[in-house]
Amino acid sequence: MAKIFKGLSISGLWGCFDEFNRIKLEVLSVVATQVQYIKQAKQEGVSEMVFPDKDLSLISFNPVVGYFITMNPGYAGRQELPENLKVQFRGICMMVPDRREIMKTFLATSGYKSNEDLATKFNIV
Repeated sequence: MAKIFKGLSISGLWGCFDEFNRIKLEVLSVVATQVQYIKQAKQEGVSEMVFPDKDLSLISFNPVVGYFITMNPGYAGRQELPENLKVQFRGICMMVPDRREIMKTFLATSGYKSNEDLATKFNIV
């Protein structure tokens, strides 16, 4: 994880970590420190930062770096994030979209007059 976060910080790329809550708790606590250092460097607007890996290396820092996580709670093998890591992210909730409504709108904007009936037929799963 350190190599990934270090690479993102140097290059200024964005990374998305899917099902983040499947990572072992010991690793998550180390990641919390790394994320905290990156966040602090972004807030201070620095061009170099000390990255908290095994040798505390000084790296060039690109402040447009971004990192995002997804979590799917409620399944076996998933866990809650530790508080010191949870506060580093802004949570949002997602829900399954109403595909019938989306199809109805798409058909209506494409000029179909019977968009409601057609949307129902398209929505069969």
